[in-house]
Amino acid sequence: MRALREHDLAPITDPEIDLDRLEEGKPLRFTATVEVRPRLILEPERYRGVEVQAPSTEPRELEVDEYLDHLRERFAELEVVERPAQKGDYVLADVRATLHGTELPEVSRVGFLTEVGSAELVPELDRELEGKRKGDILKFNATLPERFGERAGTEVTFQALVKEVKTKKLSALDDEFAKTASEFDTLEELREDVLSKLRTLKESESVGVVRDLVLRKVMEDLQVDLPDRMVDEETERRVESVKERAERAGTTLDAVLTAQGWDELQFRSDARAHAIRGVTADLVLEAVARAEGITATQEDMDREIKALAEATGRDPKDVRRILERSGQVGSLAGDIIRTKALDLLVESAEVTREGAPAIQEPDPPPSQEDE
Repeated sequence: MRALREHDLAPITDPEIDLDRLEEGKPLRFTATVEVRPRLILEPERYRGVEVQAPSTEPRELEVDEYLDHLRERFAELEVVERPAQKGDYVLADVRATLHGTELPEVSRVGFLTEVGSAELVPELDRELEGKRKGDILKFNATLPERFGERAGTEVTFQALVKEVKTKKLSALDDEFAKTASEFDTLEELREDVLSKLRTLKESESVGVVRDLVLRKVMEDLQVDLPDRMVDEETERRVESVKERAERAGTTLDAVLTAQGWDELQFRSDARAHAIRGVTADLVLEAVARAEGITATQEDMDREIKALAEATGRDPKDVRRILERSGQVGSLAGDIIRTKALDLLVESAEVTREGAPAIQEPDPPPSQEDE
């Protein structure tokens, strides 16, 4: 440990100990081999004053129109139709679930109004409802998803009676709609308000976009030899994070990947690519922090602990004790240091705005977030 401290090394594996020959009366000598966290050395000209072009924060007319369309959806009325149900329609049904002939009240729904395609109860119900009319009776089996708690994974029998099929009736986009959906008297006033709100939202989102662009620019063409163990551990952390989020949402990783047209091999490959970027980004920010003498002060630590306490509804003293017992104080300090290093990069960067919004890339797979 003393050697690690003297050389300011951060081990990422347990050491391999090789004992020298033991001789009576002589000190014990051994060689310890340990894999350590890489340390980059960056000169200020490599990371200060980088030039990036950020997307425009001025909303497009299309975005305003889309916002108003969503508003119309929210204020839409449902009207009964006689045709068969389609995806996006609403169906009023009595749904009963049984297991070996015994009804399950916690799964059954009487007077259940559901949007076809929402998979609000079970996906199989939505598939069965498509093409059905008032008076139709459905019967099918389905496995209960995670959100049903102890019943999750149980195959039950569903029987549903379709009572009504309804569709949305959208209001005309005019002054009357503006009065109904807002405090404004005219559609023009409503559009101006939407434009202002979207502009504020895009300006807020732009902060994160600029930070990412600046960091990517500093990392551009930077070759870093990363230990496989670091990359493997970060990859697994990201995979587990996505699994946990899927489970909290009442589904599984396989279901999420299937819905997005991905298989596990693609997903893990993508997770590894983002793990490499994430680890490299951390090393770059640590190098900037060393070069600039950035540290985590006690005031910084107190502020972050207070924020964690407020977010979790705990007392700051309890949060501090938990961090100390779990050995997470150093990790929190590292996060603070890297954040301050990125702040410095952004403050020194030359940021210009595009004349029009940048083309957005398709939604990424579940693991794409660089945490």
